[in-house]
Amino acid sequence: MKQISYNREKAIAYCTQWAKKRNPAYQDFSTMGGDCTNFISQCLYAGSGVMNTTPNYGWYYRSAKDRAPAWTGVEPLYRFLTGNGGKGPFAKECSIENMIPGDVIQLGDETGHFYHSLFISGIDGAPTPEGIFISTHTFDAHMRQLSTYVFANIRFLHIEGIRT
Repeated sequence: MKQISYNREKAIAYCTQWAKKRNPAYQDFSTMGGDCTNFISQCLYAGSGVMNTTPNYGWYYRSAKDRAPAWTGVEPLYRFLTGNGGKGPFAKECSIENMIPGDVIQLGDETGHFYHSLFISGIDGAPTPEGIFISTHTFDAHMRQLSTYVFANIRFLHIEGIRT
């Protein structure tokens, strides 16, 4: 399997185009539990160009009824990105200092349940809650400061590359 670089510029361009609207090529899951992870997956796909079509454990979208759980679910996306040894993007959980535009943040509650995925669309200065700007769906946002969110837990996923 070949490893290639994640095209952060393409992912960010996609994010900028679609953060405040919906790409008609994808189902909008806003009224079915949320569209945040679906949007983050679209951004990641724009920067990777590679899906992993492994049934149940992969990361792919063919239609609203033919998609991997990782495409639209917060926890399944985390498990896929941090455990992926096959095709598609892969990530490592890291500290805020290692985050750059094109990476993913997930928010959780006090019990450790993670419920929201965010895409880093920009950083101003150091990667701090005040300097990181995110984009997401469900409660649509583009270039919103991370520090404006209320959460009990947070995890940072740095996209390390793509396998083809």
